[in-house]
Amino acid sequence: MARPSIVPIALTLDDRTGYTLWAPPWEEDGEEWQAFLGSTVDVPADLNDDDPEDGVTKAVVHLFPSPAALAAFCRTSTDHDLADHPVWPVVAGLDAGDLTPDEDHRFDLDGVYDVVAENPDRWAVDELAAVVDVVGRIAECCDTTDDEDDLLDDDETEFESVAELVARPEVAALPLGVQAFLGRTGEESWQRLGTAIDELWEDVLEELDDHLDWTGAGRVSTDDYPSAAEEAEARAAEPDDDEDDVDLVDEDDTARPAVAGAGAQRQPAGSTAAAPGVQTTGTRDIRGGSRLTASPAAVAAAQEFWEAVGILPVELVVPEGAGLTLRCYVEDRARFLGRDGQVFLFPSPVELARFCSSDERHDLTGIASWPEVADTDVLPLPADQDRYDLTVLAEVLREVVGGAGGLVQHEALEQPVEGVRDVAEYAGLARVEQLLTGDTPLGRAVARSESDPSAPLPASDAAVLASTWDEVVTEVSGVLRFRE
Repeated sequence: MARPSIVPIALTLDDRTGYTLWAPPWEEDGEEWQAFLGSTVDVPADLNDDDPEDGVTKAVVHLFPSPAALAAFCRTSTDHDLADHPVWPVVAGLDAGDLTPDEDHRFDLDGVYDVVAENPDRWAVDELAAVVDVVGRIAECCDTTDDEDDLLDDDETEFESVAELVARPEVAALPLGVQAFLGRTGEESWQRLGTAIDELWEDVLEELDDHLDWTGAGRVSTDDYPSAAEEAEARAAEPDDDEDDVDLVDEDDTARPAVAGAGAQRQPAGSTAAAPGVQTTGTRDIRGGSRLTASPAAVAAAQEFWEAVGILPVELVVPEGAGLTLRCYVEDRARFLGRDGQVFLFPSPVELARFCSSDERHDLTGIASWPEVADTDVLPLPADQDRYDLTVLAEVLREVVGGAGGLVQHEALEQPVEGVRDVAEYAGLARVEQLLTGDTPLGRAVARSESDPSAPLPASDAAVLASTWDEVVTEVSGVLRFRE
């Protein structure tokens, strides 16, 4: 069981996005807890149809229209369920940038119907798994059935539709990933999943919304929340008015430690959660040293082509700079756009596309789908999970050394390590593989990131990990060739 931590999240429901905090499960005094930033509120008697003489209380999750509004609440309020959380004193001092969720912790509840209408690729399955998981967790924390036995029968819950949805076998299969929905049997399971969503999702949202406080603990009104489209537009980088719909900018976006909190729910140690045990963290959206931004719609449209040809655009960021390349897997081994173990990097999608249409030979020339790549006019725009900023991890580790211990989890290693492993495999960097898998501090930390990704990175280890990671990045940088 991981030590206490806090993670900022965003929920989109009824065309508005609210920001709050989630405290992932941790153990304290032999009991398991998890929480959302929330409190218990009184429901007036006239809203209680069962007993008009007495009001009731219910647990709610506080939502705010922006990370800035969330940060302001955290700095000034102690009247909530997270005030006694072990790391709350640190969270209370964080600013809006620290409390802005990454892409893996943004949950679009409105978009579920669109997701199940798609083919079951890895993005659709992972997105749906994450949404169902967070809904189940909110239901766990806000369900006061055990405390209101006089109002509900023993076999009832305040979240009957949520319980029914997560009990469906096809929903329980979501944590298994896209493999559970491939082939004829998998396709049938995906269809049944869509049927379950059609039947239950509106009731699920109704149950959930009854426990979501869109007033920010009485500090804002619903009019303060921008529409989902306005919020997404504000987050997305504006593209230049060029033919490529891509914006190249200079960024200095330092990675920040993850934080958490909310309406707390205690669970007996060893109890089973109602929702499937989905890891909602997945891969990180890394943009620290990147110079590339593109609208989400442009990236999604481009991915259809690149997924079809089996060769994906990749961004690598090292201290020397950022660049784009292509990667595929041949017999489960990574192969990059390059030659003789050297990876070619290009400063923009346009220049990468121009190279692909040239006659220069490289290690992807022999791939069966390469002629389609050479002829396409679809820009090579990398998806978030294929962007690897190798400089961010060093910054994060130094933040841990500087006092962020307990706020950064081992999962911070996951995506950077994936990127360097692929490059090392392609270029034959035995030293990198030794550092990542051997009995070294970094090797042990990488193993921990795979077995227990939510475990915090201790400050005592971070300094050693930072120096070893610097050696890894130096090795990888040595085989990258920036091309014009």
